[in-house]
Amino acid sequence: MKSLAPKLFALLLLTTILFSCAKEEDGVYFNDNSEVLNAKVVYSPIESEIISLVNAHRTSLGLNVLNTLNIVSGVADGHTNYMIEIGQVNHDNFAQRAQILMNEASAKTVGENVAYGYSTAEGVVKGWLNSDGHRKIIENPDYTHFGISMEPNADNRNYFTNIFIRK
Repeated sequence: MKSLAPKLFALLLLTTILFSCAKEEDGVYFNDNSEVLNAKVVYSPIESEIISLVNAHRTSLGLNVLNTLNIVSGVADGHTNYMIEIGQVNHDNFAQRAQILMNEASAKTVGENVAYGYSTAEGVVKGWLNSDGHRKIIENPDYTHFGISMEPNADNRNYFTNIFIRK
């Protein structure tokens, strides 16, 4: 009977090589997230309009205007790209995104809205406002900052991640 040690060693070595520098599932590197943390954000016209529409809705209710933070948009962008990669709208790995924002942006609380398929800012914001859970996040009076990410997939269908924090 041959020894399994060489095969186990080879398997362990291969596993270490494949996973030691692997990207976190939602596109955020935990061992080096400086790219996300220091991202310079340029908002697309749709993203800028979402920012305006969310703030207009909040002010119509007497709530504070939210300020954008590059780090929040950078983390949102990582999740948007992850959703595009797997072809599914989700909140996968939300706890990790929230922890990054708590550690790096001094967030006290974090909320997130995601969406898919809308072609306009007005459409996605109306969709969120027509959903009790999404509306509660937008209307949370404790939030102080937010970030947005919208990216189209290969079929030109838009994916959205809108993250809110309280500092």
